[in-house]
Amino acid sequence: MKLSAGVIVTTLAALAALPIAASAPEQSLRPIDRDTGTLSATEAAFAQASRAMSQIRPVARPERAGLQAGAATDATAAAAALVAVARTRPHSRPTSEQVVLAAAPRAQGMPFFGPDTSARPWNRPDSIEQKAMAKRRLRRAGAVCGDVEIQGEAVGNVGGKGSCGISDAVSVHTVAGVRLSQSSLMNCKTAQALKTWVERGVKPAFRKRGPVVEMKVAAHYACRTRNSQRGARLSEHAKGNAIDISAFKMKDGEVITVAQGWGNGTTLRPLRKAWSTACGPFGTVLGPQADAYHKDHFHVDTASYRSGPYCR
Repeated sequence: MKLSAGVIVTTLAALAALPIAASAPEQSLRPIDRDTGTLSATEAAFAQASRAMSQIRPVARPERAGLQAGAATDATAAAAALVAVARTRPHSRPTSEQVVLAAAPRAQGMPFFGPDTSARPWNRPDSIEQKAMAKRRLRRAGAVCGDVEIQGEAVGNVGGKGSCGISDAVSVHTVAGVRLSQSSLMNCKTAQALKTWVERGVKPAFRKRGPVVEMKVAAHYACRTRNSQRGARLSEHAKGNAIDISAFKMKDGEVITVAQGWGNGTTLRPLRKAWSTACGPFGTVLGPQADAYHKDHFHVDTASYRSGPYCR
């Protein structure tokens, strides 16, 4: 088909009016840094921290790396401190939300908590923390001798006839989680020795049958002579240095007495272990093998001897 000259001219004119396609650029475009001059202080600090964190490489964990509460006081310093911690502890890098919160202006007096402060673990729920604190307060409320593992009441000085008496006496009812069948008067030296014995001797001795929940007290403070014999020397009980234990009660209700258990094959071994481990924390330890006066209980006291503990 032949086209007329008029059609050809019209077609060429129409093509000339169309926009010419842009040629491809010689180089691909590169992203450029955003102008931080127009950013807020918080956004600028976050951008700076993000660029620094992108270059973090794992390193050996130091003995201690962290922030002290209130160390960062302005947005830039707070973000920089978080990045410094992240460089030494890559496993606990702050999240972007934490960086923003750290960089944001803080109310006067509001503490700053970084990733390694001693305030509390990051992910520990408030309810658990509050319960733990309440438990600690309750335990400390009944603590004596400066030890939460020794629960009782401070009594003060206890007087008696002659040389009897206790200076700064305490009435103890629980030691290392084990109850005493009756509150017992003693001095703090004896209370500490009793706690050590319960933790290192009594509990391990009855571990397979226990746990032990109570110890039966046969005697504690009393102004008397040894074995209550006339003319004998003053007993350590009269000084608050001694306590007598006649039985051990397990959680399941089983009661192992010294009088019956010492001759029984299944209970003799734990009783002997409990008796032997008292030698050390206490200066004197007497049991069924000592004499007829101690056939039904363990006598323990904190008397000291030049030759060392006396244990029979």
